[in-house]
Amino acid sequence: MVISFSKKEGLVDLPNERKIHTKPISRIGGVAIWASTMLTFLCLVLLSYYPYGKLVSGILLGGSLMFLLGLIDDVYGLGAKFKLLIQVSIATIVYLLGVQINNLPFFGGIDLNWWFSYPITLLWIVGISNALNFIDGVDGLAGSVVTVNAITLAILAITLSPPNPISALIGFILAGSMLAFLTFNFNPAKIFMGDSGALFAGFLLATISITGVMKVATLAILLPFVVLAVPIMDITYSSLRRILKGQSPFVADAEHIHHKLLHAGFSQKKTVVILTSVAIIAGGLACLFASHNAIKYDLLLTLVLVGIMILLNLFRVLTKK
Repeated sequence: MVISFSKKEGLVDLPNERKIHTKPISRIGGVAIWASTMLTFLCLVLLSYYPYGKLVSGILLGGSLMFLLGLIDDVYGLGAKFKLLIQVSIATIVYLLGVQINNLPFFGGIDLNWWFSYPITLLWIVGISNALNFIDGVDGLAGSVVTVNAITLAILAITLSPPNPISALIGFILAGSMLAFLTFNFNPAKIFMGDSGALFAGFLLATISITGVMKVATLAILLPFVVLAVPIMDITYSSLRRILKGQSPFVADAEHIHHKLLHAGFSQKKTVVILTSVAIIAGGLACLFASHNAIKYDLLLTLVLVGIMILLNLFRVLTKK
């Protein structure tokens, strides 16, 4: 439905020298991802109850606002500085609703007052949200990485003590929504998630990593850095490279890690396999550091995930004929 609507309304991503696709493709896949995630959560609420609390409200409200910001950018185009200002505002709202990084694992644990907690939390939420947008340059890459990251964070949220089942629930719902989206996003892609999907998914990963992992124990604050290794490496590398060249870190270019792999001769599919494998290994290491139960569940779900991705690709091949 989204593909048909976007083509009819001209909401497509056109090829240019920075992009690797060669024909117009729908760029508002985030609509389907957001709708799937929110409707699934609503159905579960109707079947059971709404887990009232500022943390859940902050995650769902902030995620929806990030999605809306990305959608407006996909349709009309927004300046990088204006988008950053709105992202900081959204992150501030979420911080006030309790999604906060309150301690650091150094010197036996340091409790942060809001002078330090606020900027660190903002940097994490805005940084991870944009990091997913940065890696969304190859068919199926961002969706595959998000799926792996969401499942890993969900596993950590329910295996660490005390468990946080609500954060895990949101992680699993996001992974399910992203798997469905990947059916249409694997190479050759029929639709892109756009800024709306990337910002929404990145925001959810950032916030559930805070509520489901970082709030559990002091050392647990380091685990999301391992889980989200792929997007963190890319945004760090890209930002430093642009700054050293005297450019704005917000100016898009074609020198991301996935572009480097493509220039090295790897196909889009091989590039996705390589970076998704890195995400899986990083997630496995994080689960290994956390607990034996976490690594056991992570290995099991990784096998299931790989099987599902193979079936989705097979489905694409069969429906083409």
